[in-house]
Amino acid sequence: MKKALAFDIGGTKIYNTIVDETGEIVGDIEKNHTPKTIEGIKNVLETAINKYKDDIDVIAVATAGAVNNENTRVVSSTGNLVSNYREIDFQKLSDKKVFVENDANAAAWAEHITGASKGCRNSIMLTLGTGVGGGIILNNRLYKGKSGAAGEMHFKMFPDKRRKCTCGAYDCFEIYASGTALKITAEEILKDNNVTTYDVIDGVNSGNEKMIEVLNLWQHYITLGIIGLANLFDPDCFVLSGSMAQFVDIHKMEKEINSEIVTAPVVIKKSSAGNYSGMIGAALLALEEVRGGYG
Repeated sequence: MKKALAFDIGGTKIYNTIVDETGEIVGDIEKNHTPKTIEGIKNVLETAINKYKDDIDVIAVATAGAVNNENTRVVSSTGNLVSNYREIDFQKLSDKKVFVENDANAAAWAEHITGASKGCRNSIMLTLGTGVGGGIILNNRLYKGKSGAAGEMHFKMFPDKRRKCTCGAYDCFEIYASGTALKITAEEILKDNNVTTYDVIDGVNSGNEKMIEVLNLWQHYITLGIIGLANLFDPDCFVLSGSMAQFVDIHKMEKEINSEIVTAPVVIKKSSAGNYSGMIGAALLALEEVRGGYG
């Protein structure tokens, strides 16, 4: 059975492990702090590659940032990685094939093959964390768009410049659906810039009506975005992942969405592929390419 050495490169940590063709993690999970230089990042990757090169058939990288359709390099990075991160030539790290994919796309693929959206030909995964990531599966294929950047959840929610997003534009879905968005929603309702997301959740758990109002509005914003996505893509299901997904009432959300969309009813699910879904998905995609690809 073929195996991949899989990495997950984020702004603060780099994970690596070995994954087989079934999506099973069959190696130790190793963690390093993400270096602040491009040479430091390359050194972390090369150290692991040299350690495991005789045990694997391909190298798979799940990374923050948009990745080109050739799956060879990052074409647009994120603010929490070094500014010249896009300059990394991943293929030069090894004589073996190095397959690169956006981390949210990779996680969506893991859910499609082994997780919550298994059996769904069409699905959309939303990762609700500090920001919002996304991955789109259409007809059992990962949809990447013309340049590899499809799935970035920065579509506009409102036309009148209510909130500025981290991307520089106004009123993107991310600035209404993320953990950061929950804090902003709380600040707007409570008129308190010191409130935190933890305060909101603690208040909800203790029955505080204002905090419940904050959480409900935040969930309503997510619901509005999903209604638009459902009408555009007509998927079988949506998968919600990330640290903030645990606070979403998916049954309430699903009922509201299906009462408004013009397409067939859709199912809302919580992710099940686990915390290392990015590495699993990247490995499965890389191993699929080694076998000749799904196209």
